[in-house]
Amino acid sequence: MTDFPGVSYVMPVLNEAGYLGDAVTSILNQQYGGDKELVIALGPSTDGTNKVAQELAEADSRITLVDNPQGRTPVALNLAIRASKYPIVIRVDAHSELPIDYTERGVATLQRVGAHDVGGLMDARGRSAIQRAIAAAYHSKFGFGGPAYHSGAPEGEAESAYLGIFRREVFDEVGFYDENMWRAQDWELCLRIRQAGHKVWFDPELKVGYFPRDTFGALGRQSYASGTWRGEIARRFPEGKSLRHDMPPLLLAGVAAGAIALAVIPFTRDSAPRPVSVLLGLTASIPLVYAAASLFAGFSSKASGVKEKLLAAYAFPAIHLPWAAGYLKGRIFGAAGTFDKGRVK
Repeated sequence: MTDFPGVSYVMPVLNEAGYLGDAVTSILNQQYGGDKELVIALGPSTDGTNKVAQELAEADSRITLVDNPQGRTPVALNLAIRASKYPIVIRVDAHSELPIDYTERGVATLQRVGAHDVGGLMDARGRSAIQRAIAAAYHSKFGFGGPAYHSGAPEGEAESAYLGIFRREVFDEVGFYDENMWRAQDWELCLRIRQAGHKVWFDPELKVGYFPRDTFGALGRQSYASGTWRGEIARRFPEGKSLRHDMPPLLLAGVAAGAIALAVIPFTRDSAPRPVSVLLGLTASIPLVYAAASLFAGFSSKASGVKEKLLAAYAFPAIHLPWAAGYLKGRIFGAAGTFDKGRVK
C-alpha cells in the first residue's frame, strides 16, 4: 500500500475505566504510515473513566475529548466524527483492542475493493472465567448464528459491518448515525450506504479483540436491548426482516410453554385424557431439550476446562431468551426508550 490517508478514530465511552487505557494504546500503536488522531466522546460515566481519558489526552496530543452528556452511542459517534478531520473515519470501541496492522489492512481493503465501509471479525476474549465463557459463547454458531462478524464468512459484500472503516465523504452523502437508533445504528447506517449504491464490505482478516460483558446479568440486559432494537429494525425496514430472527422468539415460547407444562403435569397425571398427557409431556420436554443443547454447545465451544464450558452453556440462555423477549417487544411496541443497561453503574 503506497497511499496512507490520515485516519480519525472515533470512540464512544461510558463506564470503561478498566478497559480504556489498553484500547487507546492499541489504537495509537497502530503500524500505519499516515497521520492519526483519536476523538473520544465521553458519556456520564460513574467509574472514573473520564479521569482516565483526561490523563490519556494530557499524555498524547493526538487525543481529543468531546462531551456526550446524553451518553447515547449514536450521539457520541456523531459528535466525534464532527470533531475529527481526516479522510478516513474508523469507529473503535473502548471495550476492544485492535491488532497492530488493523488500520493498514482496513484502509487497504477499502481502497482495493472500492468500498465505503469495511468491517471484520469480532474476536471475543475474556479476562475472568465468566468473561472467557461468554466469549466462547460468542464464537459458537449456537450463540449468535448468522452474522459474519461473529462466526466468519468469505470476504465480500455484507449487510452491515462490525465497527466500520469509512470514507469520510459517505457521511456527507447519506448522513450521520441516526440518533434515534440507540442501538443497531450501524445496521441502519449501512442500509443507507447500500441504498446509495455503495459497498459495505466484510474482510475476515480484520479481527478486533472484543471484551464482552463480564457478568450474566449484564449480558442479559445487553441481549434484551439488542433484541429490542433488532425488532425495531424488522418493524421499520422490510430489509431488516430475517427468518433466523424469528427463531429465538419461537424458542422462548417453547421454553415458557414447557415450564408451564412441567408445573401442570403433577396435577393432571391421573385425570387428563391420554392425548392431553402426551401433549403436555412433549411440551414439557422443550426446556429440557434446550438445556441439553446448551450443555452440548458449551462443551463443544472453545472454552477451556469443565468450569468454563459449564459457564459457556449457561451463557447461551442469557443471550437467547432476553434477546427473544426484547425482539418481541421491539416488533410489537417499538424500541423507543430502550437502552443497554449492561454498562450503567
